[in-house]
Amino acid sequence: MRNVTNILKIKENFPELSIKQIEELNKSISNNGGKLKPKINMTTKGPSYKQVIVPMDSENSKKFISSSGDHVANLNHALKNIKSETIVNFICVDYRDLIITSNKVALLLDISIINRYVKNCNNVDQ
Repeated sequence: MRNVTNILKIKENFPELSIKQIEELNKSISNNGGKLKPKINMTTKGPSYKQVIVPMDSENSKKFISSSGDHVANLNHALKNIKSETIVNFICVDYRDLIITSNKVALLLDISIINRYVKNCNNVDQ
């Protein structure tokens, strides 16, 4: 019954398709060509401690995030210089904070390096 309903809906939306094309489209929709659709499953309980949150106004956040790729590379280089195992994965902006996400919980020294880097950036106003 479901196949008939799907075929009728496809025919309504795409009247120019031939019956063979409609059947192929229905088959690909029904079982996705025999392949399972990959799914991302993420579960978090409570806040993530793998984030460093830097309070920053929205104007500075926009300036900082405009070249976030360079900042990620520079932060990773600075952390590597102190032989830290922490790696910055990405930087995103909340409505009032800059959120720097890492591969593991940042140590106090790592946070100090990140804080110093953000404060000394050329495009961020004090």
